[in-house]
Amino acid sequence: MKLYLKGLPNPRQAEFFASRARHTAYGGARGGGKSWAMRRKLVLLALRYDGLQILLLRRTLPELYENHVRPLLAELGGAVPYSASQREFRFPNGSRIRLGYCAQEQDVYQYQGQEYDVIGMEEATHFSEAQMQFLTTCNRTVRADFPPRMYYTCNPGGVGHAWVKRLFLDRDYRGSERAEDYRFIPARVYDNPVLMQRDPGYVRTLENLPEHLRRAYLEGDWDVLAGQYFPEFRRDAHVIEPIALPGHWRRFAAMDWGYHDPCAVLWLAVADDGRVYVYRELYLRHTLSSEIARRMKQLQQGERIAYTVASPDAWQRRGLADLAGQSIADSFAAAGVPLLRADNARVPGWQRVREYLAPADGGPRLRIFSCCTNLVRTLPLLRFDAHDAEDVADGCE
Repeated sequence: MKLYLKGLPNPRQAEFFASRARHTAYGGARGGGKSWAMRRKLVLLALRYDGLQILLLRRTLPELYENHVRPLLAELGGAVPYSASQREFRFPNGSRIRLGYCAQEQDVYQYQGQEYDVIGMEEATHFSEAQMQFLTTCNRTVRADFPPRMYYTCNPGGVGHAWVKRLFLDRDYRGSERAEDYRFIPARVYDNPVLMQRDPGYVRTLENLPEHLRRAYLEGDWDVLAGQYFPEFRRDAHVIEPIALPGHWRRFAAMDWGYHDPCAVLWLAVADDGRVYVYRELYLRHTLSSEIARRMKQLQQGERIAYTVASPDAWQRRGLADLAGQSIADSFAAAGVPLLRADNARVPGWQRVREYLAPADGGPRLRIFSCCTNLVRTLPLLRFDAHDAEDVADGCE
């Protein structure tokens, strides 16, 4: 079989082709040539390895047809037969590329029990984390010459924004996830010379978008998305490397109690000019109050902490403290960390945070140390409540 594939990869696409990571994601901004890169990578793998089983996914069937079936028919020029009923290209060497979709959450179960050496998730942020996790169970092989791999293309936004950002941008790994298994290759429209030459006006189109879309689609900024509660947050403006804090600055701690949900503790220092520095965090799940108090005392040893405020539910919840009948606040007090009840007026509190994020003379009034990784990760993910335009939606981490 002779097959002439037209087109050469740009440098970013070549990086994508060369990656041998277990999970490789490519993209960020619009116009980076993601779909072509995904198709070409899978075709090259199918040609190189006899009998390779490949699954290529889009969220919906119409997207799948327009973005991949039609282009593959043109690119392969009839050299590789296509079965419309099975939605798969069958290569003479026994390899096949099956094309699938997951329009509804439960559609992912149509792949239960199936085995694929390679899975490609196009526009991965359109898939939920649960769908991604289920698909990883289908990505397995007994081949000695090829380890299982998954490839992803993505833009900021969508239902899967948080998990893609966590794994590939923030590199925040949990459980058995390993950093060496994940690689992200950023791409912007400027990295795609073919598009820049054929449609130079596309850049102007992206430049004319509303700010949050321009930052996402032109700059590939993962810290902004539609419905974002704090669009003022900019990683380059608000996140700094840790510095030595003067001993006379007033320091306090703030805790949002949780057991099944995360328990988050932040330590803050107020500078002489009124700027606030978040310099430490503690972020735990399924941990008893006495252990959290012990960890707090250990972390702040030698510091003068003026007070620790906590969400009012620390005085209401029972059964998660060490002694029956104790509230969480009682348990903390017994451990030597007395708590002050915070004002639970949510909207005024959010507005205060917004004021501190806003630009000011000499920079924003709120700075966050880069070691506070969970705060940096979750702050830009907070969304507006659909029923209250002034509040943050419930369910945000």
